[in-house]
Amino acid sequence: MFYADYHAHSSFSTDSNAEMEDLIKTAITLGLKQIAFTDHIDYDYPDPAFPFMIDYDHYIKVFDALKEKYKDQIEVVLGVEIGFQPHVAKQIEEVLSQYPFDFVICSTHVCDRLDLYNGDFFKDKDQKNAYLRYFECVLYNVKNFFNYDVYGHIDYINRYGNYKNKSLSYEDYKEVIDSILKTIIESGKGIEINTSGFRYGLGYAHPQLAILKRYKELGGKIITIGSDAHSSKDLASHFDEAYKLIKAAGFSEITLFKNRKPYFIKL
Repeated sequence: MFYADYHAHSSFSTDSNAEMEDLIKTAITLGLKQIAFTDHIDYDYPDPAFPFMIDYDHYIKVFDALKEKYKDQIEVVLGVEIGFQPHVAKQIEEVLSQYPFDFVICSTHVCDRLDLYNGDFFKDKDQKNAYLRYFECVLYNVKNFFNYDVYGHIDYINRYGNYKNKSLSYEDYKEVIDSILKTIIESGKGIEINTSGFRYGLGYAHPQLAILKRYKELGGKIITIGSDAHSSKDLASHFDEAYKLIKAAGFSEITLFKNRKPYFIKL
């Protein structure tokens, strides 16, 4: 049985239509003990059609009511997925200080103020340089921002880009990926296994097994599992594969969070 989904988006995220209560009901049906809502905040997102902003005064009221309503059936965790860009760090710090988050994912959705999703970032870049530049942006972020708990979908750059072969080999970017992982570990942070890669047809989760093993070799301990679901049907999707990946990489525990503090449960 799967324990918790630590990456789920409700209709409070601009790119989701899933009602928070419907996701909670689905999580209960699946037998989950916890669900973490990690709705998007992406300040200064380059596509105005996707503002990725949340009225947290209203959000907390809805969240708290549902958490109380279902408290005897599931633990509902207050999380957030921050789309980090260096020039909006102050705004991010402000929102994180204002509300009682249990869990914060930091992700790179925009690099050099260029959108990955719509392809702007990939213009005039060959595949290797695009992937390398993405990892360089992530490295800068983890070296300069520390108010997060896990870094999201570290190698998901190959979801995007109009390249014939979207494969990404750890060995091709070993130096920069190792620097990212070492910095995350030294900062006392963690990473997630994000199963959305399977849904995107990549055939693996983010990060891929080679990166997951390297994280473990370097001393990484904090690791959450999330579906990155934007609809009820994708909640806890491919978690059987995720649990196999955890064990294949040498982990015996997964990480949960309360009040921004990690704790561990045995698989």
